[in-house]
Amino acid sequence: MITKYTEDHEWITVDGGIATVGITPHAQDALGDVVFVDLPEVGKTFAQKDVAGVVESVKAAADIYMPISGEVVEVNEALRKDPSLANSDPLGAGWFFKVKLSDVSQVDALLDETAYTAFSANA
Repeated sequence: MITKYTEDHEWITVDGGIATVGITPHAQDALGDVVFVDLPEVGKTFAQKDVAGVVESVKAAADIYMPISGEVVEVNEALRKDPSLANSDPLGAGWFFKVKLSDVSQVDALLDETAYTAFSANA
């Protein structure tokens, strides 16, 4: 499994041809208490950087951008029912959706943990 990050503060973990997507601890900390998530429809295809959903908090609303191109194959229904999972476990139970990758090479262009940590320290 490989975990990568975007400059828009999403993370993806790739296992085979499926990527799990969520927001980073930095993003959830900046947003504050998450109160609502709008997740994409299963079966919908997105290009990299398309808006795939929205996360709303007590402070603000933010778009969730697709880190890689692909088809949504699963959404986290537990997160829809309990949006606070994005705060309490952003890298685990607070995942947003899973995507079947259409271009695996896009993963290589994303940030590794070291690069993302340096980037987010200045964000």
